[in-house]
Amino acid sequence: MTDISQPHRIARFSAALPFWLSLLLIPIAWVSAVVGGWAVLLLPLTTWYLFSVIDIFAGLNEANEDPQTGDDQLWWYRLITIIWAPIQGVSLFAMIYYVTRTDHLGGWEMFGLFFGMGVITGTIGINYSHELMHQKPKIERWMADILLAMALYSHFRSEHLLVHHRYVGTPRDPVTARYNEGFHRFFPRVLVGCATSAFKAEAAMLARKGKPARDFGNPFWRYGALQLGFLAIAFVVGGWVGLGLFVLQAFVAIWHLELVNYIEHYGLTREHLGDGKYEHTKPRHSWNAAFKASNWLLINLQRHSDHHYKPDRRFPLLQNYGADEAPQLPYGYPVMGIVAMTPPLWRRMMNPRVRAWRRQYYPHITDWTPYKTASNPWPR
Repeated sequence: MTDISQPHRIARFSAALPFWLSLLLIPIAWVSAVVGGWAVLLLPLTTWYLFSVIDIFAGLNEANEDPQTGDDQLWWYRLITIIWAPIQGVSLFAMIYYVTRTDHLGGWEMFGLFFGMGVITGTIGINYSHELMHQKPKIERWMADILLAMALYSHFRSEHLLVHHRYVGTPRDPVTARYNEGFHRFFPRVLVGCATSAFKAEAAMLARKGKPARDFGNPFWRYGALQLGFLAIAFVVGGWVGLGLFVLQAFVAIWHLELVNYIEHYGLTREHLGDGKYEHTKPRHSWNAAFKASNWLLINLQRHSDHHYKPDRRFPLLQNYGADEAPQLPYGYPVMGIVAMTPPLWRRMMNPRVRAWRRQYYPHITDWTPYKTASNPWPR
């Protein structure tokens, strides 16, 4: 890790301002809707390509804030994540209302526009929910649930907190992408695996309390109610077309989430110590990226090595790790996401890096077959 930056500067709004860039996506969405035509592509062009270009010129940010900084110094960072749920909700349903009542948008334009809305609800909404679900205040956890329900992926909270963080890098974690596994095989596998593992994890917690899985203490009841509520609003606001557009943006949001999951841990596995025991999770078990602009957009999600090391650490305090402590991505998530959609190109770029990671950290492991095929014993 690099040196800690100057204390107390972090509490200023000016320091937090770059992380508020996500708000600019809302007016871009409305420009797309009002202008129509090729303007409906502005949102994916902005998030995928513009930030990739800015990354080139902005360079890296390898500085670290003091991890002991208290929440009282982080208000401006917390605020953007808390207010995003109502902003996103109003924007999404207002957009459904608008496009189902205007006559200048054709079918392909509405499809493109709500593909872009899915970019917002996935790249920003689910990402912010990920930050919020790790925190203790109830308001933040509720905002996380609301954001996930708008993407029809509420079970992600249970899967992420109860399965992924505990079993990352082992065969029991559905979202640890396996070596040589292309994204197009990974995506349908995790859609089923995450929902199943999330429900089993919640049922197991209830069983330890002597309660059945159908008990109302199971958050899946809340997940279902929130999702049905949002589907109902979409139908009331925009009829069957509005409902279809809502489902479209949700699918795109889920796709974005799982694309990021794929990138974050591709090919990285924890060492099996025997008898179902695995080494503790370390920074080396997540890909790290220090690209400045994409970390602004993604509220430091690319400092994923530290997030798994300290899951409840708030995003402005996440630490950057150098190549001696964590594997490094060659580009930020926007570029890596584009590359991942072409598996041969992805393997050409990433497989040599995975093999180098194995030589660096686990030179004593001679047979990687059980790790590649996820055939090691499940962790106890």
